[in-house]
Amino acid sequence: MRILSGIQPTGILHIGNYLGAIKQWIELQKSNGLDKEAGCIFIVVDLHAITIDYDPKQMQNNILSAAMDYLAAGVDPKKSIIFVQSHVKEHSELAWLLETITPMGELERMTQYKEKSRQHEENINAGLFSYPVLMAADILLYKATIVPVGDDQTQHVELTREIVRKFNNKFGQLFPEPKTQLQKAGARIMSLADPSQKMSKSIPQGCIYLNDSAEQIREKIKTAVTDSGKEVKFDEENKPAISNLLVIYHLFSGKPIEEIEKQYEGKGYGDFKKELAEVVVEGLKEFQEKRKQFEDNPELVKKILAQGAKKAQKIASETIDEVKTKMGLI
Repeated sequence: MRILSGIQPTGILHIGNYLGAIKQWIELQKSNGLDKEAGCIFIVVDLHAITIDYDPKQMQNNILSAAMDYLAAGVDPKKSIIFVQSHVKEHSELAWLLETITPMGELERMTQYKEKSRQHEENINAGLFSYPVLMAADILLYKATIVPVGDDQTQHVELTREIVRKFNNKFGQLFPEPKTQLQKAGARIMSLADPSQKMSKSIPQGCIYLNDSAEQIREKIKTAVTDSGKEVKFDEENKPAISNLLVIYHLFSGKPIEEIEKQYEGKGYGDFKKELAEVVVEGLKEFQEKRKQFEDNPELVKKILAQGAKKAQKIASETIDEVKTKMGLI
């Protein structure tokens, strides 16, 4: 298997990013060695991040910050390739080549494009529209077979599979069809302020950042919305807020949800939220300690990214040559 995934450097990551994606990466990294046909590739996808308004002066800081989050969470450059998307030019080149076989209708029906267009009405650009083709290029450059993502990205992976079929049918067999891999629990962590919405950096009060202090974590969980009644029970339809908090408790503690429910039988939401806060604080402690070490040594992080880009470039250039040969361009 070759595993590939990435997160946009749009600011400080939150526990939704960690539980929904990065935590899964670390598990996959344990069982996949790094060789020519396998291994893990994790990308800081900065080209995706510029499809919405951003501050160019902050972009390099954001890129470095995202890389530090990856490394502090457990991405090991000795076992995985970690690099910045724009540092490997073949991502943009393959995206253009794939755009020539991607139907407009497929892009028009992408749910995330519709959502982001509503959120960023002042900046509906061609890059936002063709974003899924760049994501397909990210995956196919390395002939990845497994793509661990949050469930909001599954439609994009399905489009990648469609692009693979079109390319292989038209030009000859080259790419494998990648498969999405979701967390069994936690594929979508919801906002603490509104459990009908995915946890997002744009709603700080409903979001626990990976670098939040213990006091900030306790306050955010203390003020998190709850459901009617007092029973701590997993029921996504009738108790979405408590169900979301139970998932967070489960993923940070490792305890089955059924065990957590029994633990709080006869107790109210107050006790549950107070102890959940401590579980999250403890769960982020090692990450925050490691991240501080990388913050104190940014040159090491830059070196790791440069080495990763060099390894990625070798694979990507070979793939581009194969694509161009198939398409009659060389």
